[in-house]
Amino acid sequence: QVQLVESGGGLVQAGGSLRLSCAASGSIFRIATMGWYRQAPGKQRELVATITSGGSTNCADAVKGRFTISRDNAKNTVYLQMNSLKPEDTAVYYCYARWALGALYNAWGQGTQVTVSS
Repeated sequence: QVQLVESGGGLVQAGGSLRLSCAASGSIFRIATMGWYRQAPGKQRELVATITSGGSTNCADAVKGRFTISRDNAKNTVYLQMNSLKPEDTAVYYCYARWALGALYNAWGQGTQVTVSS
């Protein structure tokens, strides 16, 4: 069973930076597409960024140029570097993994709170 554990959330002023980390257990990390989603109060969960096993990345328009997703396969860890944070970035951020081993599987982390004050 794959477990994802996020860390790095917290309170930051607008314009500041945070780096989120997501450590994955299990042996699937190298073949998994990893991603970050977020959910603000009263809103649906939305995609923030993804990175494939080959390192191709995709970011939502709302965070392009400010957020960067990366991965370290040696550490089974995916990162989300968040710069120039805005109050509207306030949300619970969730780590996500998707992989195929005959069938498609996915896993979610427990979430980490990011709060950006104005």
